[in-house]
Amino acid sequence: MRNKKIFILAALIGLVFLLSGCTQVNEPITAQSTGFWNKFFVYPMSSLITYFAELFGTNYGLAIVIVTVIIRLVLLPLNVKQIKSSRAMQEIQPELKALQEKYKSKDANTQQKLQEETLALFQKHGANPLAGCLPIFIQMPIFIAMYHAIMRTSAIKEGSFLWFQLGTPDYILPFIVAGATYLQQRLMMAGSPATANNPQFKVMLYVMPIMIGIFAFILPSALALYWVVGNIFMVAQTIFINKPMMKDASTGGDE
Repeated sequence: MRNKKIFILAALIGLVFLLSGCTQVNEPITAQSTGFWNKFFVYPMSSLITYFAELFGTNYGLAIVIVTVIIRLVLLPLNVKQIKSSRAMQEIQPELKALQEKYKSKDANTQQKLQEETLALFQKHGANPLAGCLPIFIQMPIFIAMYHAIMRTSAIKEGSFLWFQLGTPDYILPFIVAGATYLQQRLMMAGSPATANNPQFKVMLYVMPIMIGIFAFILPSALALYWVVGNIFMVAQTIFINKPMMKDASTGGDE
């Protein structure tokens, strides 16, 4: 679990460097742009945002909100599976530690037995230690495509929404992004004593919002808007999923 959190931080940091170092970011995106990335990621994202913007009086900020909700709805089944699997991983930590203590010998036979019983434990509880990484891999190209669509479509880059310009960093949105990220993680930890009492999770509860907030200060405000809407969606999704799960856990405890 610790390695997973480190991976998430490394992925976010790598994403920022990748965004800042893209050589094509100053080349306008059009239907004539060549290359797999441009044709199947950047141009479709730019066209989708432009389409919804024109439906609402060239309001590109509102278009980004709508596109973000659509993306989250498409990814909803995967995110639901991630949340359930993550919750299962959190709940089996005591049993997992007991297995590691039972088979702490480093010889090959003992380690093979540990792997077999650990896999059986995962299958029994529907836990998958890699489930939390898959949404990140899927969302990273979407996020980068959104960045390119914003920076390479002049109408989006030069547009404004509420109090901020979409193509430049804002100084209020990052605090909203950090707050929404904190709330989302807090809800993920709710109802799970094993997680709430884990020092690593407590550290990540504060580190992740701070880092994402810092990135929001650097990147265009349109991406911060994408983050805010996505996090609000995830908060609602987490509440919706956690309620029945917590109710089931409470019922099981009473029995």
